[in-house]
Amino acid sequence: MTALRYLLYAVLLVITVLAPFIFPDFRTQLATLWLMIIVALTWDMTGGQMGYNSLGNIFFYGTGMYVAAVIAIGLVYDVGVYTSASGGGINEFTPVQYFAGIGLGMLGAGLFCAACAIVIGYITFGLRGPYFAIGTLGVAIAAGELVSNWDWVGGGQGITLPVYPADLDEGKLFFYYVFAIIGVVLFIFLKWLYSTRFGAAINAIRDDEEKAEAMGIHTMRYKLTAWALAAFFVGLVGAISAFQLISFEPLETAYQTINLGIFMVVCVLLGGKGTLWGPVVGAILFHLFKEITWNYLLGWQWVALGALIVVTVVYFQDGLMGWLMHRKPGWFGIRIDEGSDGARK
Repeated sequence: MTALRYLLYAVLLVITVLAPFIFPDFRTQLATLWLMIIVALTWDMTGGQMGYNSLGNIFFYGTGMYVAAVIAIGLVYDVGVYTSASGGGINEFTPVQYFAGIGLGMLGAGLFCAACAIVIGYITFGLRGPYFAIGTLGVAIAAGELVSNWDWVGGGQGITLPVYPADLDEGKLFFYYVFAIIGVVLFIFLKWLYSTRFGAAINAIRDDEEKAEAMGIHTMRYKLTAWALAAFFVGLVGAISAFQLISFEPLETAYQTINLGIFMVVCVLLGGKGTLWGPVVGAILFHLFKEITWNYLLGWQWVALGALIVVTVVYFQDGLMGWLMHRKPGWFGIRIDEGSDGARK
């Protein structure tokens, strides 16, 4: 079984490397698929593994976009002057300045978002259940409104960054591989993390936080650490998205609570909360569903999305992976003993 598992990982890695060459016309969509996988995995860190369902993770995505843009612009120009003229069409970046801006912007965005998660967590982790979800949603909405009225970062018009300093197809390939590398690193990191004492601790918080505290687990420390780790990776992909999109604004692009903020939750519900592969499978299925409905059912795509959520909640409450675990436990290494009467025990 172990050899088969490693073979599967090797095949998936080869597919990841070759995908943009096999489907060259869909490089942007493939990059977006990795974005969906990453935000789904990070949402599940707190929502699935720890039991704190956040509706505000989009805050870290939008903040990552703006932090990366400010860092990249600030390396070369005065940010206020740059944004007042809508940026890229007037000011030029050399290739060195462009890539230095991406690298430092990603790092700064990830660290800043992790710090924000710790600060916000001290306040919001005092809430439980739907109150926590609503509280985090309020943070994301408030951030979008504040940024849209902050002229120094472009206000409601947003920011326009320079285009990739080379061929357009090369740029699509570059952004795909950056997303893919972060996605693979995140998956490997989480696979290790969930097998450690940390993984057991956040699962204990999900199962019964009061009992976890009684057992001596410092629940607040674990909650803050988990959310900070999730925020770090979301901030990273937010930073990449800022350069990939080139032009973005606060409400509809950065702090898009009714789009990406909801999509990441649906991906996890579809694939299965609290499982390593559930968010990945859910993100793939949802991305395919979204691409089909947004292209062929335009005007009805939100109805189709609502129907998908209803079907998932009613018939697949544990998600696809949870459903499969019940139906085919042997596929997941789960041994079911049967009594003499053939009944499962």
